[in-house]
Amino acid sequence: MLHTLVVRDFRNLAALDLTVDAAGVAIVGDNGYGKTNLLEAVAYLRLLRSWRGARDADVVRFGAAGFHVRATLQSPARVHTAALGFERATRRKRALLDGVEQSRLSDALGALPSVCFSPADVALVAGGPGERRRFLDVALALTNEAYLHALQVYRGALARRNAALRELQRQPRGVHDATARVAVWEPALAEHGATLVQARRAWVREHAEPFGALCAAIGEANSVSLRYQGPAEQVTSDDLGAMRDALLTAFEAQRATELRRGVTLVGPHRDELQLLLGGRELRTFGSAGQQRTAAIALRMRECATVRAFLGAPPLLLLDDPFAELDLKRAQAILSLLDAEGIGQVLLAVPRAEDIPAAFTRLPRRTMRDGVLS
Repeated sequence: MLHTLVVRDFRNLAALDLTVDAAGVAIVGDNGYGKTNLLEAVAYLRLLRSWRGARDADVVRFGAAGFHVRATLQSPARVHTAALGFERATRRKRALLDGVEQSRLSDALGALPSVCFSPADVALVAGGPGERRRFLDVALALTNEAYLHALQVYRGALARRNAALRELQRQPRGVHDATARVAVWEPALAEHGATLVQARRAWVREHAEPFGALCAAIGEANSVSLRYQGPAEQVTSDDLGAMRDALLTAFEAQRATELRRGVTLVGPHRDELQLLLGGRELRTFGSAGQQRTAAIALRMRECATVRAFLGAPPLLLLDDPFAELDLKRAQAILSLLDAEGIGQVLLAVPRAEDIPAAFTRLPRRTMRDGVLS
């Protein structure tokens, strides 16, 4: 899928040019030399932002005016070239597909389909609900155009409702006026929020059983399950109208509290994807190994989601993914990935001996201070 990669002034990568074998490439280098930065640059061509949570300005190389990432792609990618640039002075980000600048950045989302596995993924399990909501949003928005549209409209309406709530805190008005200024955004939130909830619940239903099976196959003895929680969970059907009505009821019930707090407290932006270990929350009661296993299983279900959308495996970005796992679990994960079909792989490890046997066929490059050799 990825044929050539050009990176300029991205973190410590001043000028990097890489031709990628059809099977992929293994990048070997000590920690801090730039291996993860390379994977992050590639992931920008999917997410248009840092998967590590950094601001665009913070990934520009020190002293540089901006960064640029460009790739030439092959099937099953939908374009031949994808490029992304950011200018520090203007804070402007530009995306080009096949040389044409995109008027909407969102049109370039998913240009290079990839899924990244990293030890930092444990935050998907051990972190707060926002980590898991973001996981669902990325997996669904990049494979479901209706979801992406609903997410964009929902976020816009939410920002305006929150702005109204904050303004009312600074300038108190009559109760009726305050209610009207906040409630005006609720129909849009409910309509598009219902679309988000419906798609998220459908994803959980489809992937809950395979997710539990993956955890067991990796080596988890206890049952692991998924559950979606939110104000529309009492709606047992997939009826959008019923979900919309449930959200409207929830907004109305919380409105008085929100007027005091100055923020919207209910809705899909507050819903939770629960991971349960034997019926108890995995983030609270799971060991570090159990949480790591569940995080990898989630990433594997993300791979399955992208594969179903593409009709082919996504590019795998493996950032020393087995560093905190015992050999038995690492081998089980590799076997499971292989069984589902591994496509192209970009593997980053600190030492050559850390390359799993399954990937010893990959061409190797050495990374040192942002330079490949």
